[in-house]
Amino acid sequence: MNDHYGDRVAFQQSIEGTIPESIFYDFEHRHQLENEDIVLRAEVDRTSVFEEIVGVSSSLRSVLSEVSQVAPTDSTVLITGETGTGKELIARAIHKRSRRSSKPFVSVNCAAIPPSLIASELFGHEKGAFTGAVQRRQGRFELADGGTIFLDEIGELTPEIQVMLLRVLQEREFERLGGSRPIRVNVRVIAATNRDLDAAIDDGRFRSDLYYRLNVFPVELPPLRERLEDIPLLVEYFTNRMARHAGKTISTIRKRALSLLQSYDWPGNVRELQNVVERAVIFSDSDSLQIDEQWLSGPRSRSTVGLRPPIVQRRTLATQRKDAIEAALLESKGRVSGPFGAATLLGIPSSTLESKIKLLNIDKRRFKPQVINWSAGSSFSHAKTNLA
Repeated sequence: MNDHYGDRVAFQQSIEGTIPESIFYDFEHRHQLENEDIVLRAEVDRTSVFEEIVGVSSSLRSVLSEVSQVAPTDSTVLITGETGTGKELIARAIHKRSRRSSKPFVSVNCAAIPPSLIASELFGHEKGAFTGAVQRRQGRFELADGGTIFLDEIGELTPEIQVMLLRVLQEREFERLGGSRPIRVNVRVIAATNRDLDAAIDDGRFRSDLYYRLNVFPVELPPLRERLEDIPLLVEYFTNRMARHAGKTISTIRKRALSLLQSYDWPGNVRELQNVVERAVIFSDSDSLQIDEQWLSGPRSRSTVGLRPPIVQRRTLATQRKDAIEAALLESKGRVSGPFGAATLLGIPSSTLESKIKLLNIDKRRFKPQVINWSAGSSFSHAKTNLA
């Protein structure tokens, strides 16, 4: 107990000043620990799995709490987050825990369908509606009647399709292409995007009225780099599943391999981690999972893996993020959203930036232009400065 307390005190002091790394551990001991094997459980604890969503981090638990709250309702949900964070898994979890769970769940990737075909895909068409329409076809909304439709990459829809979708949300009815009879549907809509819709609205690429119809209940998914404590669980989950499919038995993973995974920034998030684990399982010729550092050579990887304790790495990363956000707020004069806002400069959704500003206790008012209020008879030396 005293040793652990001493480590915490040393870490706190290292934040204020400079402490040699030898205080934390020596190189030989660390090298020995890295070569130790960690036993993988045959099955991930079911309390760590929520409708195929694996993790126990506070950021993920917050999301799952929101899912539990909104699932029993019929409210429209807008899921935001970086690519690979599991937006469709969240959408399916909402559907499975809703009153519509016995009805269809229809998934549509709006970015994967050519703009000329998206209207027919969503709303169907009558025979002869266009060249090649040799028979009547139901659209995805009709197929999802009574259930849930998941519109992924909603930010890719053209303005014309946005108008048609807005009508469905408002009136709960639409017409097939080439048809004249309104078709009423009872469908719950869950939409998702990795784009900054606030900026798209400011640029005129996304309708604000559609955004407000979709954003009834927003759910923002955290990137994997903010869920470091979930990585061991995800590795166990993916390893067990893929090893079983490959007919292999993999029961351990090297500590150094796990440190590599926890020290990488994961620009592709959970999907990228899944691919890396699958590759490791394919190459595995023993019961120990091995990770090649070259597999983690993406543009946002860190080459200093394993040289410092993870807690120091997380502290440094948080400081770097705060510095980057403050620099962007200074450049944008305190504005978060919009084409010239800090979120656009950083390349992240404005809702994500707002949450990070709160998390890092950044006062964005400090970066807004100073306004000088003059009162009658006042001099410049008595002027009051407001940080509005």
